[in-house]
Amino acid sequence: MHDPFEQFQQLQAQLVDRWQTIGALDQGNADILVIPSFSLDQQELQKIDGFLHYEERLLFSLIRLRHPQTRLIYVTSQPLPPIVIDYYLQLLPGIPFSHARDRLLLLPIYDQSLKPLSQKLLERPRLLERIRQSLRPDCSYMICFNSTELERDLSLKLEIPLLAADPALLNWGTKSGSRQVFTDCDVKHPDGSGLTQDPDELVKFAAELWARQPNLKRLVVKLNEGFSGEGNALLNLRDVPPTDLTFADRHAIIRDRMPQIAFEAATETWPHFCDRITRLGAIVEAFIEGENKRSPSVQGRVTPRGKVEILSTHDQILGGPSGQIYLGCRFPADAAYRLQLQELGLKVGQYLAQKGVLERYGVDFVAVPHQSDTGETSWDLHAIEINLRKGGTTHPFMTLKLLTNGTYDHKTGQFFGQQGLPKCYVATDNLCKAPYQGLLPNDLMDIIAKHHLHFETGSETGTVFHLMGCLSEFGKLGLTSIGNTPEQADTIYRQVIETLDLETISPPKLKTAQHSPTLPIGWSR
Repeated sequence: MHDPFEQFQQLQAQLVDRWQTIGALDQGNADILVIPSFSLDQQELQKIDGFLHYEERLLFSLIRLRHPQTRLIYVTSQPLPPIVIDYYLQLLPGIPFSHARDRLLLLPIYDQSLKPLSQKLLERPRLLERIRQSLRPDCSYMICFNSTELERDLSLKLEIPLLAADPALLNWGTKSGSRQVFTDCDVKHPDGSGLTQDPDELVKFAAELWARQPNLKRLVVKLNEGFSGEGNALLNLRDVPPTDLTFADRHAIIRDRMPQIAFEAATETWPHFCDRITRLGAIVEAFIEGENKRSPSVQGRVTPRGKVEILSTHDQILGGPSGQIYLGCRFPADAAYRLQLQELGLKVGQYLAQKGVLERYGVDFVAVPHQSDTGETSWDLHAIEINLRKGGTTHPFMTLKLLTNGTYDHKTGQFFGQQGLPKCYVATDNLCKAPYQGLLPNDLMDIIAKHHLHFETGSETGTVFHLMGCLSEFGKLGLTSIGNTPEQADTIYRQVIETLDLETISPPKLKTAQHSPTLPIGWSR
């Protein structure tokens, strides 16, 4: 029997020969198994409304069915509404709907328990065998949201390679691992601490940081494996009188204030957060201050052949009590710093490639503006963290790329569609309003059709919707509004929100029937 580690490496080596087919949209003789499992700490995920529906985030993968020889299996915890699947398949340019549908196998597990989807699948050997029998082993591979031991075990049981980072290397995508990468790469990042799983030691680390930088106004505590900013908390020091303090003074102040620390997640408490620290570990960092600061990011990938490629840059849209929770993004990032983001992203990617990391990575920054005496603005970039997974910027960019089959120009940091025009978008996972609650996916489709909100292949502009399963219960929706300029993308985005507000605040009244209507075929009274 092969050693599991050795067997997994042998499977991963198959990606080298298959990369041309995987990486090129016009070459698609492949079977793709999509496991949209959020294999993260489930207690942390519960801080996000509707996180069970986030399995829909990878539905952009269905656009790969544009190639007539591509087959795709999509596994979910619960069945997806048929109209949502139809919506994505109708986006495919030049491919008959029925042809694409015949090459798509949807496999719901019918299990909404609080376990990662990959774990649920491993617990169902009959379903695993059905999947294995459905795949062509010589041209199959698996994609996921993030890779852990669970996804590696699936790869081994199905005997197909996993297009993702080896779980043994995931430390480089944690908060503490990110800090080590930035230090080794000489990439500017906030002063901070190492990893600890002891709340008392965390207080000590915070006091040491404050002693090193006596003028700090705020400290941020981050769970080592926090997601989307929900695992962050902010400690305020701005009201401490500017007097000489001993280390013991600083330690006592932080110790006394920690129980009142301000959490990004509204439901978090200090006792529960302490438990999270002991289980996940945490770091403390200096909070980057600044007026009109921004949160840009750069995305890249390491190919199975070891090449590092920059894919995109974004300006992230953040919210929450102190602006640390990811809400959405704008593409591309501001021209003032996007080429600098590319350079820093390439440096980090080359480091990760040397460590053996594969596939996608993202690096988040804080950008602080500085104005010279001549009135010119420059931007100071501070690296914040690395993500080794498909983040919130992945699905909007891949939706754009798969729909337009365009190209990213590294010289300008812009993306050009087939018509030669630069493409821009505004995207969000968190368009969330109480009046939207109760809307079914079918209702959304009615609104899209009535107001012509859909993406138009001819002009390569319009809106693509996602997370439609969140609408009815949580009033939450995701969308990517694509235009030829940032201003046009913003206009399209605002029009969608204005239309949804109009339709839900003053919904159309149902007319009272004056006679018994004829029921559709197949219905009975």
